[in-house]
This record gives sequence, C-alpha cells and structure tokens, in this order.
Amino acid sequence: MENFPESSSKGTKRRRDEDSDAGNTSSLEDDLTFNDTLVALRIMRAQFPHIHKGSVEPFILKSQLYSSVKDRTQVDRELESLRRDKVLRLFKLNTGQDDHAVMFLDDYLNQCSLLSLGGKVKESHISVLINAGVLTRQLIDPNMYWFAIPNIGSLLKGIVQGRKEIISLLSRRRYKEMMLSSLEKKRLRMSPLDVRFHLRDLIGSGHLRTDQTPTGLIIRVSKD
Repeated sequence: MENFPESSSKGTKRRRDEDSDAGNTSSLEDDLTFNDTLVALRIMRAQFPHIHKGSVEPFILKSQLYSSVKDRTQVDRELESLRRDKVLRLFKLNTGQDDHAVMFLDDYLNQCSLLSLGGKVKESHISVLINAGVLTRQLIDPNMYWFAIPNIGSLLKGIVQGRKEIISLLSRRRYKEMMLSSLEKKRLRMSPLDVRFHLRDLIGSGHLRTDQTPTGLIIRVSKD
C-alpha cells in the first residue's frame, strides 16, 4: 500500500503483452531465473493461480521477484521506474513481515473503477473508496491513506498459512529437502494459492534455498 496521490492515473506509458499461454503448465525449474524485472512480472502474472472465490486481480510479491532476478538492487530500481511510469503499483501487505505486492496498473483500475475518472479528490470520494476497500487510513496519521487491494483479505491469510504448510512439510523430512518436481505436485490444504506461488515467495525471502543436482533441482529449508 502507498500514499494516496491527488491526481489519478489515466493510462500507462507502456502496455504489457497479454500471453494467456505463458508458462501456466511449465515447471518452476524452467522459468526460475530472469534478467529483467518486467519479463519476470509478466510471466508471474500469467502464472497467477486461478482462484474461483473472490475477484482479486493477479498480483506478484516482491519476494517472488527476488527469487528470480538475483540482483535485488536491480529489482528495486526497475520497480521504482515502472511505478513512476504508471505501469504498476506497489502495496504494503499486512502479513506479519515486510511484504509488498505488485500489480499492473491496468489490472488495478479494472478492479477499482472508482479510480478511473480522476479529478480533485474530496472527502466524500475518500469515504467511498474506503468503503470499497480501495483505501485504508494510516493509524499514525489519519490524514494519510494507503492504497489497498479490494477482496485480498482471504488471500493474505492464505499467503501466511501456505508458507507455514510448505516449511512444515519440508521440515518433517529427514534432510529437510525435496525434489522440486515432487514438491510442485503437492496440493496445499491451507492456501488457495498454488505451490509454485509460495515457492517463489519462500525462495526470494530466504526461507528456502535451491540446489542443482544431476537429477534436478532440490528445495531445502535454509539453515538459521
């Protein structure tokens, strides 16, 4: 989530290429590493799990980008450039750690049509946006606001529970590891998001690490 600006976005300087077949059935091992943040964002958007309940548009966690673009400074720099160019928007998530979600601005505006008209912001407009779940007040300053992603509440719980479930699954194994090809086939009980979504997050945040072996990629719990 980020501070509420007075002027609204009326479009983007760049248009992302829609590719409905981009990586939806490929293994994570086939597209784990990228050299360009925008390419990684597009692939991860295309791979966002199909969730039947709710109407949340695809989003990407910054930690997922860290798992795929090895230079974190590059990720931060390119995200800031794309944000300034109004290609995407960043949101601070309330999931117990320093989590940020990234959403393409077009997707966000498609979900929050209340933002599309622009113009001078009035108090009545702010009330409507808060009631719609588009804005939340900052506790430290009631005159400051954060942008929010409507209907994301259940998914925030899923992010936290999915992390715990995968760590628990690996921790119960003798060497706290599993072949990626086997782990990807697991179905999570505690999260509506798929294993691939959580693996990118856990690798990028440092909770898991990967090791290449002659038989394929192994996922291991990182040592404290």
